[in-house]
Amino acid sequence: MTICIKKCILEDLQLLHEISYETFNDTFKHQNSPENMEVYLEKAFSLTQLEKELSNTYSDFFFIYFNTEIAGYLKVNTNEAQSEKMGNESLEIERIYIRNRYQKQGLGKYLFNKALEIAKERKKMKIWLGVWEKNENAIAFYHKMGFVQTGAHSFYMGDEKQTDYIMTKILR
Repeated sequence: MTICIKKCILEDLQLLHEISYETFNDTFKHQNSPENMEVYLEKAFSLTQLEKELSNTYSDFFFIYFNTEIAGYLKVNTNEAQSEKMGNESLEIERIYIRNRYQKQGLGKYLFNKALEIAKERKKMKIWLGVWEKNENAIAFYHKMGFVQTGAHSFYMGDEKQTDYIMTKILR
């Protein structure tokens, strides 16, 4: 088994679009209406939106490869690219998305460690993220990685208001 992490570039846009759509849909389609899923997927993962995110100097995307296959990706944000105002001493993990067939292989931990490495290189004091209150597997994973719930915010899936927990890990 070979695991490799590679920074995404603009030429990866189409592949990023496909993986974003696939992983989000596979994870959340069973808990949301098809209409709300369609609206969200088209808004959040359109080629235009992902190109804008890829072009933001304060956002970084990384593909993770399992052997030669792309298994998922990481998105981190700093400074004004963060989805909440957390200050310049913070790094946001906006996405750790793993394809279904590669889950339970420890790949999320590799991506978390990449985010941690970036935060330390950039001298950030904390890492934070938002996670849906019903995503019990992700919440358990983040607790295991040393995160604690420090707040909550609203997240809209189409026209449905949902709650994301804000979880934070202080770096020393």
